[in-house]
Amino acid sequence: VQLQACGGGLVQAGGSLRLSCAASGRTFSSFAMGWFRQAPGKERNIVAAISWSGGNTYYAKSVKGRFTISRDNAKNTMYLQMNSLKPEDTAVYYCAADSGSYLSLTDYDYDYWGQGTQVTVSS
Repeated sequence: VQLQACGGGLVQAGGSLRLSCAASGRTFSSFAMGWFRQAPGKERNIVAAISWSGGNTYYAKSVKGRFTISRDNAKNTMYLQMNSLKPEDTAVYYCAADSGSYLSLTDYDYDYWGQGTQVTVSS
Protein backbone atom coordinates (compact mmCIF):
# COMPACT_ATOMS: atom_id res chain seq x y z
CA VAL A 1 0.00 0.00 0.00
CA GLN A 2 1.21 3.54 -0.74
CA LEU A 3 0.66 6.28 1.83
CA GLN A 4 0.70 10.01 1.16
CA ALA A 5 0.65 12.37 4.14
CA CYS A 6 -0.16 16.04 3.82
CA GLY A 7 -1.52 18.98 5.79
CA GLY A 8 1.53 20.05 7.73
CA GLY A 9 2.66 23.63 7.97
CA LEU A 10 3.62 26.51 10.21
CA VAL A 11 1.15 27.54 12.90
CA GLN A 12 1.26 29.64 16.04
CA ALA A 13 0.93 28.07 19.46
CA GLY A 14 -2.70 27.47 20.26
CA GLY A 15 -3.59 26.98 16.63
CA SER A 16 -4.88 23.95 14.75
CA LEU A 17 -3.91 21.78 11.82
CA ARG A 18 -5.46 18.73 10.21
CA LEU A 19 -3.20 16.10 8.71
CA SER A 20 -4.44 13.67 6.11
CA CYS A 21 -3.02 10.35 4.99
CA ALA A 22 -4.32 8.99 1.71
CA ALA A 23 -3.81 5.30 0.98
CA SER A 24 -3.78 3.44 -2.30
CA GLY A 25 -2.89 0.00 -3.58
CA ARG A 26 -4.67 -2.33 -1.18
CA THR A 27 -7.82 -2.53 0.88
CA PHE A 28 -7.43 0.37 3.28
CA SER A 29 -10.14 -0.87 5.61
CA SER A 30 -8.10 -3.96 6.50
CA PHE A 31 -5.20 -1.96 7.96
CA ALA A 32 -4.65 -0.65 11.44
CA MET A 33 -3.27 2.88 11.06
CA GLY A 34 -1.14 5.20 13.09
CA TRP A 35 0.49 8.60 13.25
CA PHE A 36 4.05 8.95 14.48
CA ARG A 37 6.29 11.97 14.85
CA GLN A 38 10.00 12.64 15.01
CA ALA A 39 11.58 15.85 16.23
CA PRO A 40 15.18 16.75 15.31
CA GLY A 41 17.63 14.69 17.32
CA LYS A 42 14.90 12.58 18.89
CA GLU A 43 13.52 9.14 18.24
CA ARG A 44 10.28 8.52 16.41
CA ASN A 45 7.29 8.10 18.73
CA ILE A 46 3.69 7.16 18.30
CA VAL A 47 1.17 9.98 18.46
CA ALA A 48 -2.09 8.13 17.86
CA ALA A 49 -3.41 4.91 16.42
CA ILE A 50 -6.73 3.65 15.15
CA SER A 51 -8.06 0.17 14.53
CA TRP A 52 -9.06 -0.99 11.07
CA SER A 53 -12.74 -0.47 11.92
CA GLY A 54 -12.16 2.91 13.53
CA GLY A 55 -13.81 1.63 16.69
CA ASN A 56 -10.71 1.77 18.87
CA THR A 57 -8.14 4.51 19.24
CA TYR A 58 -5.00 5.20 21.21
CA TYR A 59 -3.32 8.52 22.05
CA ALA A 60 0.04 9.33 23.49
CA LYS A 61 -0.28 11.03 26.85
CA SER A 62 1.25 14.22 25.47
CA VAL A 63 -1.52 14.74 22.92
CA LYS A 64 -4.57 13.24 24.59
CA GLY A 65 -7.41 15.72 24.71
CA ARG A 66 -5.86 17.88 21.99
CA PHE A 67 -5.52 15.54 18.99
CA THR A 68 -8.16 13.37 17.37
CA ILE A 69 -7.44 10.49 15.02
CA SER A 70 -10.10 9.32 12.59
CA ARG A 71 -10.48 7.45 9.33
CA ASP A 72 -12.87 7.31 6.41
CA ASN A 73 -12.58 3.87 4.87
CA ALA A 74 -14.80 4.89 1.96
CA LYS A 75 -12.23 7.56 1.04
CA ASN A 76 -9.16 5.48 1.94
CA THR A 77 -8.01 8.32 4.17
CA MET A 78 -6.92 8.78 7.77
CA TYR A 79 -6.87 12.11 9.58
CA LEU A 80 -5.23 13.71 12.58
CA GLN A 81 -6.97 16.80 13.89
CA MET A 82 -4.50 18.73 16.02
CA ASN A 83 -5.83 21.47 18.28
CA SER A 84 -4.19 23.65 20.93
CA LEU A 85 -0.83 23.07 19.32
CA LYS A 86 2.31 23.64 21.37
CA PRO A 87 5.90 24.33 20.27
CA GLU A 88 6.82 20.86 21.54
CA ASP A 89 4.50 19.38 18.89
CA THR A 90 6.98 20.52 16.25
CA ALA A 91 8.15 17.46 14.33
CA VAL A 92 7.88 15.54 11.09
CA TYR A 93 4.66 13.56 11.23
CA TYR A 94 4.43 10.18 9.55
CA CYS A 95 1.45 8.00 8.83
CA ALA A 96 1.79 4.24 8.84
CA ALA A 97 -0.25 1.13 8.08
CA ASP A 98 -0.16 -2.29 9.72
CA SER A 99 -1.66 -5.26 7.90
CA GLY A 100 -1.28 -7.74 10.74
CA SER A 101 -2.88 -6.23 13.84
CA TYR A 102 -6.16 -4.79 15.03
CA LEU A 103 -4.48 -1.82 16.74
CA SER A 104 -0.73 -1.22 16.70
CA LEU A 105 1.21 0.93 19.14
CA THR A 106 4.85 0.35 18.21
CA ASP A 107 6.61 1.38 15.03
CA TYR A 108 8.05 -2.08 14.33
CA ASP A 109 4.50 -3.41 13.92
CA TYR A 110 3.89 -1.19 10.92
CA ASP A 111 4.54 -2.44 7.40
CA TYR A 112 4.05 0.71 5.34
CA TRP A 113 5.07 4.32 5.89
CA GLY A 114 4.25 7.64 4.30
CA GLN A 115 6.88 10.22 3.45
CA GLY A 116 6.22 12.56 6.38
CA THR A 117 4.87 16.08 6.65
CA GLN A 118 6.50 18.86 8.65
CA VAL A 119 4.56 20.52 11.46
CA THR A 120 6.12 23.60 13.01
CA VAL A 121 4.52 25.39 15.94
CA SER A 122 5.90 28.81 16.80
CA SER A 123 5.71 30.28 20.29
